[in-house]
Amino acid sequence: MSKMTNSPDPLTKSKKGQNLCTHTPARIDNNSELMTEAELVQFLRIPEISTSKNYHNVIEHLKKFRGLPRVHICRKALYPKRAILEWMEKETDVGK
Repeated sequence: MSKMTNSPDPLTKSKKGQNLCTHTPARIDNNSELMTEAELVQFLRIPEISTSKNYHNVIEHLKKFRGLPRVHICRKALYPKRAILEWMEKETDVGK
């Protein structure tokens, strides 16, 4: 049986033994949150503007043809609010 040492975890302890992991989550502003597809549908107000019966198809269209930003975590698409806001700004037609 091997003997366990009391060496500090390099990810949470400094060389002097100070705890670098504070276990306090960083303050996250509302623009950095991740949204699910259902939350994105509500955020974009798709039920109010689309005649589609399947809002998933609307999101798929936006991803495929309009470059809707997303990140995949555990094979599930999530939508960063900040990136969605920047995408909407870029996609906005002004004076056209």
